[in-house]
Amino acid sequence: MMAGAVRSDQNRQLGYLAVAMVLAMTTWFAAAAVLAQLRVEFQLTRTEGSWLTIAVQLGFVVGALASAVFNIADLVAPRRLVLMGAILAAIANLSLLVAPDYTTALAGRAVTGAGLALVYPPALKATATWFRDRRGFALGVMVGALTLGSALPPLITAAGGFSWQSTIIVTSVATVVGGLIAEYVAADGPYPFGRASFEAKRVLIVFRNRELRLATLGYFGHMWELYAMWSWFGIFYRDLLAGRGNGDPDSIAALATFAVIGAGAAGSWIGGVVSDRFGRETAAGSAMALSGSLALFIGFLTDAPPLLVLLLGMFWGFWVVADSAQFSTIVSETADDESVGTALTTQLAAGFVLTIFTIFLVPVIEDAHGWGWAFLTLAPGPIVGTYAMARLWRIRRPDPPARPIAADVFVSPFF
Repeated sequence: MMAGAVRSDQNRQLGYLAVAMVLAMTTWFAAAAVLAQLRVEFQLTRTEGSWLTIAVQLGFVVGALASAVFNIADLVAPRRLVLMGAILAAIANLSLLVAPDYTTALAGRAVTGAGLALVYPPALKATATWFRDRRGFALGVMVGALTLGSALPPLITAAGGFSWQSTIIVTSVATVVGGLIAEYVAADGPYPFGRASFEAKRVLIVFRNRELRLATLGYFGHMWELYAMWSWFGIFYRDLLAGRGNGDPDSIAALATFAVIGAGAAGSWIGGVVSDRFGRETAAGSAMALSGSLALFIGFLTDAPPLLVLLLGMFWGFWVVADSAQFSTIVSETADDESVGTALTTQLAAGFVLTIFTIFLVPVIEDAHGWGWAFLTLAPGPIVGTYAMARLWRIRRPDPPARPIAADVFVSPFF
């Protein structure tokens, strides 16, 4: 009875925090969802438009590092920090409405990213205080919530027929509501963390410890693919629809983008369940092998039926984020207590820096060679990541079980 009550509390609090995450993260891709309109508004090239997303990534890196270096996460309670970050992100997002030029718009997007850096990691930390067992599942749900929140802006734009200004306002309000839920509806769990600050001298632990090194390499492969895919699938699908007479390509592409990114919410949940049962590296390696296979060919299907491409895109979106929570979980389980904060910050910041290159690279290659080659450039990330998880699996499970589990059947060629 007692165990049932504890699990009920855990699930309820996980639900509160997941809803908070969904709402708070809507500002991340708010500009990307209305990029076609913003390109007209600010007279932008496709490459310049990509910098509106890149600026968020840069701002997130700066915000995460500043939070760690100045121990903000130790000075402010996690759920309150989520509220503060949500308010900052919402205000910066709203600045697009009054930005007089492109440079100011870029600055607003960067501050939006910095604000979200105070939302995402503290929300994960608050969730982890409720879970010792089932932590992979819980963090998978939270990453799924982030994914769903990232998918909402194109749905808002398409379903409501909103102008870009209305989308920015709606996402800003949603972000603040998410912060309020985290602070005033959710609660802290019974398993609080001790002090975990950033110490520059401990950065090398990520490179000295073999397991952490492989986990970080896997995370880099994951990030090489993820945000570029999220950022550019909608534009790819719009180009595929253009000239086919299938209605409004902007609205259809926006709904398709929601479906593709939103599928990752279920993928994150499944990834968490698999990781708790079969191992973090098995779940992450399998997901990257599947997502990378789509990156190899989906961009060459520009003449294929749109419904087929959408279904393949949803399969891609499902697996591309299913591995995400596992890398942080591996670090939290492998690094010693006094180095967890530094290891996580190093991994997170370096991974988001890496996304800048692929978000920028995809439109450049697309302009020169088309979508097939543009998306193909994302495949090396999951290939390298799958290799890293294979090596980690060998370290953690040197003696394979006598009877292979279902997940091992797929990953055995790689592991």
